[in-house]
Amino acid sequence: MDSQNASYNAGVTKGQTQEKCSNMMDRASNTAQSAQDSMHETGQQMKAKAEGAADAVKNAAGQQMMASAQGAAEAVKNATGMNKN
Repeated sequence: MDSQNASYNAGVTKGQTQEKCSNMMDRASNTAQSAQDSMHETGQQMKAKAEGAADAVKNAAGQQMMASAQGAAEAVKNATGMNKN
């Protein structure tokens, strides 16, 4: 009987160890998936902010170019006498 008890206990211990290992693997997998999801979300937020910054730079540059063009047009008008006040 002792041999059967030892064999039974070894089987129980093996089953418990396998279950614990499986649980740890599941937790590790869930943690990795969570980290991946978080990184993806962070990447999307960074992309949106970069696009917003690029648009702001384009808008500012466009405004500067428009002001320069208007200034140049005024200078031409003044130089040619077309700008009569």
